[in-house]
Amino acid sequence: MATPPVLPLMPMTNEPVIQYSLFNDSPTEPIVNVASVPHRSPFRYPGGKTWLVPRIRQWLAGKKPGPETFIEPFAGGGIVGLSVAFENLAKKVVLVEIDEDVGAVWKTILNGEAEWLANRIQTFPFSAEAVDEVLDEVPSSLRAHAFQTILRNRISRGGILAPGSGRIKRGENGRGLASRWYPDTLAKRIRAIAHMAHRIQFIQDDGLKIMEAFAEDASACFFIDPPYTAAGKKAGARLYRHSEIDHEALFEIASNVSGDFLMTYDNAEGIHAMAQRHHFETFAIPMKNTHHAKMTELLIGRDLSWV
Repeated sequence: MATPPVLPLMPMTNEPVIQYSLFNDSPTEPIVNVASVPHRSPFRYPGGKTWLVPRIRQWLAGKKPGPETFIEPFAGGGIVGLSVAFENLAKKVVLVEIDEDVGAVWKTILNGEAEWLANRIQTFPFSAEAVDEVLDEVPSSLRAHAFQTILRNRISRGGILAPGSGRIKRGENGRGLASRWYPDTLAKRIRAIAHMAHRIQFIQDDGLKIMEAFAEDASACFFIDPPYTAAGKKAGARLYRHSEIDHEALFEIASNVSGDFLMTYDNAEGIHAMAQRHHFETFAIPMKNTHHAKMTELLIGRDLSWV
């Protein structure tokens, strides 16, 4: 196994959901009200896991001692890792994301440019023309790239950053393009993350590679939330630039890590089959998608007795 990377800590589908009663579906489980969970991330992110944060707390609270390192190999908007850092559920949090646009934001916030980014957001003269000007330019710096990414994320339908994503039209309360642009709130979140930057490390790399690098660390916990392209589903291709991963390899790596892990996946027959082959436990948990439709996702782990 590879040695974990020694990096300095950063300074300050339209397809129907399939449910299977023989796989521990639990229709009586309450759906988490995401309004009750602190929103730490500056991103609107497709497939975000704000609704799962109470379960992450439950999972990690049962570990005595708690994990030294909490690794999110497909971090995206990073809500789970940020919640772990802010709530002191692990000593160090490692966010891993291969997308260079998303990476530009995390690098800017964690490498000492958070105040510039917060100020740029608060002073941006929002208009359709100003948005077009920013999105049409080639960023001249990492921090400019980060601002461009945040702006595009906030004006895109569903926060989708993948090529071809459409823009918000009517938006919330008829506010149109600006309906998800909350400059003061975004600036506050960015400054708060920067304040916690001594406990958060960002790595722009392949999540599978970083999992292998930390595989022998028994004190590490992994939260694994990959793009949904498994079991014949291709929704991930519409939502993420980097949507294709080797799911069989991911399950194999997870089966070999010395520490604990928790995965979330589509509740689909092919995923159950992979879990069974690796002797993992599964639990279907209710949630609401971005359109507020009730559905379930699958929790996967070695031992889900805590659920």
